[in-house]
Parts: sequence; structure tokens; C-alpha cells
Amino acid sequence: MRENISSRFVLDVMKLESFVNRPPSGFTVERRSGCRLLKWDPEKSCVFIDDIHSREGKVIFYNSPGRKITVRTLGEYTDLRRQLTLKTIYILVFAYDNTKGQEKSNGDVLAAEYYVLAINGSHPMIRWEMERGLDKTISSVAGESYTVDVDVSAALQGWMRENSQALADLKKVERTWKDTHFTIKYRSDALFDFPYWFGFSKRQFKVCFNPLAALFKHLLINSCRMLWFTWCFMFIYNCNLHHGS
Repeated sequence: MRENISSRFVLDVMKLESFVNRPPSGFTVERRSGCRLLKWDPEKSCVFIDDIHSREGKVIFYNSPGRKITVRTLGEYTDLRRQLTLKTIYILVFAYDNTKGQEKSNGDVLAAEYYVLAINGSHPMIRWEMERGLDKTISSVAGESYTVDVDVSAALQGWMRENSQALADLKKVERTWKDTHFTIKYRSDALFDFPYWFGFSKRQFKVCFNPLAALFKHLLINSCRMLWFTWCFMFIYNCNLHHGS
């Protein structure tokens, strides 16, 4: 992960220990008795990482709500939505080494490593995917309490395919990625919230990485803007022409 991430990056991934030892811009590390405390700039980042015990000791992301974020009012939801589409989102994911797992025949747990995954919520493609998924969720729950998992596994896999040359260390072995999501819990004040009580208000949407789709969307938006400006210009020109005559 680069220290000063470009505003145009889509995703980035880094081993947890490397992230803690060489934190990117906006993060600072304080070493305390028995743990390492990471502080971050809330104006630039959304950190959804729970406390974790790594090989080097406990790691705490100060003021992080963890992987599950609870909102209780429309205002809190609106603010969270704005943050998700403007800032860099950080979550903790697990990579299981399938090669080592296949070599073991005694049923041991697959070897796993922690990685910090950064997602640029302000990137046009990610922002569009996030807004579309949240809109579908809101329209399907009609105001009651709900839980929605935001799954970025497809975006991670797609990004890795596009950046295989820069990820030689990750491509040496086949890995299975786990916990590639974060959860938003909305709690309404409804007196009888039966759909939520019976588990009918659980939702999920995937954030995908598709460079061609993003390029097409970018070209389409620019084309629409050009047509709009052209129409406005012609309208004003004809109005002035008619007024002059």
C-alpha cells in the first residue's frame, strides 16, 4: 500500500503488520504496554476494523466501530452513506493459503494471514456501486430495521486480476479471501418490527470491480453532459436570435 494514495486509486491491500509498521498517510501508531494503538484522520478515512491479536501483539484501531456499524436515525444513515462515498474505507480481511492447506492431510486449519483492504469510496465506479446497492436496500425494507452486508470480495478479486504484475507476492500461491465485508445495522423505532424479528430484513449487495464498465459509464456521463451543454447553448442562441428579430 502506498504511503500517499492517489485519489484515483480503486483498491489497495497490505499485510496487517506492514500496515502497522509503515502506516499510510493519515494514520499514526502509538506503542503502549501490550498493544499498538492506531489513530486515523476521520476526515479522510472510514475504519471498520475490530481489535485484533496478531503475531506481534494486540492491535487497536482507535475509535473504530468495528466491522458492524449501527445507525439509529435517518440522519445517522445519511451521514454514513456520505462518508462511504467520499472517503477511503478500511476493513480487515483474511487470506487462507490453499497450497499449504492442501499439503496438510491431518485436518489442521489452513494457514491464514491478516490483510488491511483499502477501498476508495470516492472513486466513480465504487461510489456508483455503493449508492446503487444502498438504494436497492432502502427501497426493499420500507423503513423498518434491517441489516445489510456490503461485500467487496468481487471487487477484490477483479482488482487482483487487473494488478497481477504489481502483486507478485500475493500471486505466488492460491489464496481464499474471507471476511471481505462490513455490515450496516439500521435500528428503527417501530413498535412491532416483525420482519426484523423473524430475520426477513437481512440484505446483501456486492461491490464489483469492472474497469470496462467504469470507462463506459464515464464516457456516457461525459456524452450526456456534452449534449446538455449543446442543447442549452442552442436554446439560448435561438432565444437571442428570436429576440433580436
